[in-house]
Amino acid sequence: MRRIEKKIDSLIVKEGLTYKKGDNSRIADLLKGEQNNICAYTEECLGRADKAEIEHFDPTLKSTNKDGYQNWFLVKAQWNNEKGSRARWLKHQPLLHPTAADFESRILYDRGRYILADENDIEARNLRGYLKLDDEELAKQRIYYILRLKEDISMSGLSNQDFINWRLTKPEYQNTIYYIRAIEEELGVKVNFDLVKTK
Repeated sequence: MRRIEKKIDSLIVKEGLTYKKGDNSRIADLLKGEQNNICAYTEECLGRADKAEIEHFDPTLKSTNKDGYQNWFLVKAQWNNEKGSRARWLKHQPLLHPTAADFESRILYDRGRYILADENDIEARNLRGYLKLDDEELAKQRIYYILRLKEDISMSGLSNQDFINWRLTKPEYQNTIYYIRAIEEELGVKVNFDLVKTK
């Protein structure tokens, strides 16, 4: 997981959208665009066949006037379900927020896994457990994904950055770019989603 950057000019805020019982597809569609079709927590691609849900990071704010854009993330339904109830939220307090400026210096990426920069950092430890960032199966998927990507790059003859840029500009390959933090840290590249918007 990487730090989630919320847009200061988000249409969700500009349009004054609020989460309500019933249809919240406008919020979901805008979050999906802002997150580049990637689950906020697992960093997996949100494909057409995936059930995505608006996740209220702090579930105690849901249905209150304190709930809003900074608390909403689009995630795969499975991860939202596993995240659990309010009781689980309370059990994992205090928590590092996914938008914290120091997020990536406190939760480090290390060859498919997320480790703590400081073992005594309770907020980071609690977030890692709460969002299951230490899930071993997901860690294996990240490891295998990077291995496949490295093989593809090797066969392409392109540099790491040129290969990632090329895939982002090709509609048929855009959904093959996910696990963004893993890509950037393991390949030493910048994933520039603006390339998707220019083609």
